[in-house]
Amino acid sequence: MKQEDREFLYRLLETPSPTGFEMPGQKVWADWIRKHAPAVECDAYGSTWATLPGKSDKVVMLAAHADEIGYMVKHIDDRGFLRIDCVGGSDAATARGRRLDILGEKGAVPAIIGNTAIHLRPRDQGSEKAPSVDELWVDVGAANPAEVAKLGIRVGHPAVYQDGPMELANKRIVSRALDNRIGGYIIAQVMKRIAARKQKPAFTLVCLNAIQEEIGGHGAMMATYRLEPDVCLCLDVTHATDTPGLEPAKYGSVKLGAGPTITHGTSNHPLVVKRLEKNALDSKTPIQHEASSRTTGTDTDKIFHSRRGVPSALVSLPLRCMHSVVETAHLDDINHTVDLLTSFVLSLTAKDDFSQKIK
Repeated sequence: MKQEDREFLYRLLETPSPTGFEMPGQKVWADWIRKHAPAVECDAYGSTWATLPGKSDKVVMLAAHADEIGYMVKHIDDRGFLRIDCVGGSDAATARGRRLDILGEKGAVPAIIGNTAIHLRPRDQGSEKAPSVDELWVDVGAANPAEVAKLGIRVGHPAVYQDGPMELANKRIVSRALDNRIGGYIIAQVMKRIAARKQKPAFTLVCLNAIQEEIGGHGAMMATYRLEPDVCLCLDVTHATDTPGLEPAKYGSVKLGAGPTITHGTSNHPLVVKRLEKNALDSKTPIQHEASSRTTGTDTDKIFHSRRGVPSALVSLPLRCMHSVVETAHLDDINHTVDLLTSFVLSLTAKDDFSQKIK
């Protein structure tokens, strides 16, 4: 990873963009990708896309999502403590004692999620349960509601953990919001590579960074209806199951550093999946396989049935410790995912049609 690309990724990861409040991160993404795409636009709710014209009117869309999990101020009590609710799939079990940024009217306000000392908590022979989100309390340094208001905080303001990116040994990168800021980074890198060729691809390339995936894929649904792609690759993260306590028979076998996964079944179109497998073979890109017997739980589920149907497939980056402040990815997997998506886009020809045939 070149230094300028690492700096771009770090800016994405460090910029708070919880679900429903994605525009700060979208502006970072748009400013960077604008150097490689002649058109960058967004819709009413903030889903943002970049377009690189191709030789034909056919459109291939690469879709990631821009939002991250977080919290929201739900109540302010008479002592100035805040109560919060989850935005997306935030894990209240890991929340106590963590540092927050509350995104208030006057900018980010530092805060902590309180952790009552272990000496003072009631314990019954070590059977203490993890807290529920309504049991969490937040301290912003205020003694009453008026002091909270003076900081620019009210009910409805979002919050994210302060934790930013760091790197471990052997090409591991750790951060909150890798799910799925890393997806926005990867599709931007694909745009950069294809634009650098100075030759129009066969299909017009649209890279979509959608909002509100964490609460139902609303951004992808709205944008897909508008953009009408002919084929789509959705990029998200998946659970790397190579950590202690996870049984492959229950969760499947996905390893960190072994390449992106391709998902089979449900919203994943067999012909698009087959092309991805061929691209991986031709480009010598390592891949892993996942099964989807009901839903993928990603934007793919909202994209594939738009209008008359969009042939779609899910490509996923292995991620350890999802929905935590120590989400962990492998730099080789990131590069291999860029390789696979780039290979797919460049393999398309004007004759490609991913519709099923009965004859």
